[in-house]
Amino acid sequence: MATHLDLQEQEQLDAVKSFWKQYGNLITWLLVLALGGFAAWNGWNWYQREEADKAAAIFDELERAAGGGDAQLVQRIFGDLTKQYPGTSFAQQGALIAAKALADKGKPAEALAALDWAATNAAHEEFRSLALLRKSGLLLDDKKYAEALAALEAAKTPAFAALVAERRGDILAAQGKPDEAIKAWQAAHEAMPPTEPLRRVVEIKLNAAGAPPKPASGVSR
Repeated sequence: MATHLDLQEQEQLDAVKSFWKQYGNLITWLLVLALGGFAAWNGWNWYQREEADKAAAIFDELERAAGGGDAQLVQRIFGDLTKQYPGTSFAQQGALIAAKALADKGKPAEALAALDWAATNAAHEEFRSLALLRKSGLLLDDKKYAEALAALEAAKTPAFAALVAERRGDILAAQGKPDEAIKAWQAAHEAMPPTEPLRRVVEIKLNAAGAPPKPASGVSR
């Protein structure tokens, strides 16, 4: 019985040796790759967290500078943020904050540059559309109507469709195109829910243009 067990064990050992000889290197490399991938994944997550923390710190500085009205400091910090951490959501939000702060301080060119960065580099379509919408407002203020309309055409996010239509009406009205402006404002009014405060502003514009909005179905005015 012992001899039989010894022979059986030997056969199993020989089978294991044969299998390992044939597939050992492959298994070893697969293990190395799997462990390496796991380590890389953990390392990448750690790196992402570190990058996000650093970007958040700069973003906080940018908010403080914007709140303090220091346009020069805003520009410098925003430059650091976009140069070092351009792929973070902090850079996207920072562009909008920097643009507003710079515009408020009478630096429209610098504000437009910040909005152009967001419109080109933001990872989310919503940020790009919002940047383009704000850009159109600055261009309208500067009477650059064609450029303002072009910026609106590039703002494709459906969630901003009503705001885009309302701004388009403003630009067309400034161009001396009242009929086209009315159509744009009417489209904006129809797209806005009744609870939207800006809807009342659009109604005022339509009334002033001699084209009061039609009441909703079943609702008397």
